[in-house]
Parts: sequence; C-alpha cells; structure tokens
Amino acid sequence: MKAQAWREKSEGEREKAILELDDKTYKLRFDIVTREAKNHSEYRKLKKDIARLLTLKKEDEMNITTKEESR
Repeated sequence: MKAQAWREKSEGEREKAILELDDKTYKLRFDIVTREAKNHSEYRKLKKDIARLLTLKKEDEMNITTKEESR
C-alpha cells in the first residue's frame, strides 16, 4: 500500500496494521524456509509496508508535515 493511503488511516489502524504485517512476515519467513511458500517477493513487500508504517509513526511523533499535507 502506498504511503498516502496509510496517511489517510487513523493512528490506531496503522498500529494494528504494523502488528498484523509483522505477524504475516514471521509466518511467511518460515513458510519460505520450509518451501511451503512459492512467492518470495511477498516477504519483501510486507517488509516495505512495515517500514512505511514505522516512518509515518516517527513522523507523527516528531510532528513532521509532508509537502502534500501543507498544501
């Protein structure tokens, strides 16, 4: 999901999404190791989504506004 779509969600929804995505990456990692999962690119996408969410969380903590929000 794009960062703009995550910005539209509430802080609680983003926190919940971080936990869900973290759980999915944990399970997917073991599925990849045991060769149950065929799509390895999914793991990379999940990690990028988690990174986006953590970045947005840090922006909120530091009260940083983006160019799109200042318009």
